[in-house]
Amino acid sequence: MSTYTRRSFALGALATTTLGACSNGIGGSGPATIDARVDSTLNAMYSQFPGTQQLAGRASGMLVMPLITEVGLGLGGSFGRGALRIGDSTVDYYSSASGSAGLQIGAQQYSHVLFFMTQDALMDFRQSPGWAAGADIEYAISAQSEMLRAETTTSLSPVIAVVFAQTGLRLGATLEGTKYTRIIP
Repeated sequence: MSTYTRRSFALGALATTTLGACSNGIGGSGPATIDARVDSTLNAMYSQFPGTQQLAGRASGMLVMPLITEVGLGLGGSFGRGALRIGDSTVDYYSSASGSAGLQIGAQQYSHVLFFMTQDALMDFRQSPGWAAGADIEYAISAQSEMLRAETTTSLSPVIAVVFAQTGLRLGATLEGTKYTRIIP
């Protein structure tokens, strides 16, 4: 085996191991597992931030990502799987992935829900082959649920993100640069 081949094999093994570790527990048991985690995530959000129930009632659709795992040491990335809900029905499943580079160290996990407040925003999301979160997302993060409701229900933003249940040794969670891709679990 030449040096180039051994190096390629080692890099391939490292990449396979890293991607396998990113399954974050949702993995291969299919749509039923994702739906159960989505239900649990929504229940937790509604109990922690009761004002989000009104927000959900006004939204054209919600993308619920029950668990995003984010790791960084110079280079970083995140991965998770979730479901798009319109009303009380799951219509599609999505994966979320991002990469970053810079001064960073640590790991964290968190949940987030994207509320599509207009039909146009929802259609743009559903019709794109891979939708990237950008600066047009308004973040609604608050320790006080009443403030969260007041901030979000009066917003004119087409997409509102609620990021919650953060655990780990890394500060902050931003969705900019995150790519959402439709999957078949």
